[in-house]
Amino acid sequence: MRQVIERHRLQSERIDGLEDAPSVELQLESATHSVLSKEIAEKTQELRQLRGEDLQGLNLDQLKQLEKLLQGGLSQVTETKDELFLKEISTLEKKGAELKEENLILKQQMENLPPVVRGQPSEPFPHLHKSGGPPPPQGYNTSDISLTLG
Repeated sequence: MRQVIERHRLQSERIDGLEDAPSVELQLESATHSVLSKEIAEKTQELRQLRGEDLQGLNLDQLKQLEKLLQGGLSQVTETKDELFLKEISTLEKKGAELKEENLILKQQMENLPPVVRGQPSEPFPHLHKSGGPPPPQGYNTSDISLTLG
């Protein structure tokens, strides 16, 4: 009976000892977490410096390097913006040429229309009154109706 109790006690001590010591996997995860946390802190600091914040701790060489980095980024932004402007200008010029062509076609169509013969109504649809409906009955006075556009 004592042997059984002793084995049980030894087994319990081994299990307790394993629980106290972190596993290799846990140690690896902890080290990875530590490295990533440090990298995040560095990148956050770099981002602040790119925004012009927290520059007090930088020496002259670091400030020059930061300035060079910012100038490179700015030139890329300017180049991309210029490309977009040129594309937009090209698109607008093309649309302008299309509108000129359409205008020329419409002018030619207008010139090809027969001239209005005297005595014929100048309205394209004489059966419709200006209001869009049939003409008013004879004797109906429409002279006092007015429309003001603002």
